[in-house]
Amino acid sequence: MTHSKETDQRFMRRALRGARKAAEGGEVPVGAVVVKNGVVLATGHNRSVHRNDPTAHAEVTALRKAAHKLKNYRLLGTTLYVTIEPCAMCLGAAIQARIGRLVFGALDPKAGAVSSLIAFPVEKTNHRLQIQGGVLEDECGRVLREFFKAKRGRR
Repeated sequence: MTHSKETDQRFMRRALRGARKAAEGGEVPVGAVVVKNGVVLATGHNRSVHRNDPTAHAEVTALRKAAHKLKNYRLLGTTLYVTIEPCAMCLGAAIQARIGRLVFGALDPKAGAVSSLIAFPVEKTNHRLQIQGGVLEDECGRVLREFFKAKRGRR
């Protein structure tokens, strides 16, 4: 399946809606969407604070929902869209889920495991996925910056 810039941007905008929902709930604004054959299977946004669960990141939440929907932990042929570069846990979950493609928005210099903090050796894993970064990068980064700016302003 070919991937167009417009398609990637459309699904990233959907992930951004999840990021804004997370921010409204006081969570770090990250959103994720799992897509297969142009159809949204699942969405997720950060819920770690609300659920008292360190694994309730947007990506993990969306992957769990998609796996439940497909009744299979292997999400072959799917694309995971996420507003920020995944951390090591989330990148590992995406690999274990066997997603075909990971598309992210902004880089995460504090926790990013694709290229920012660490460059996880995806090419050495048992499942290789395609990775595309920088989709709507400015907008994805702005949501995060505005959230933390507002949070610092409340102190």
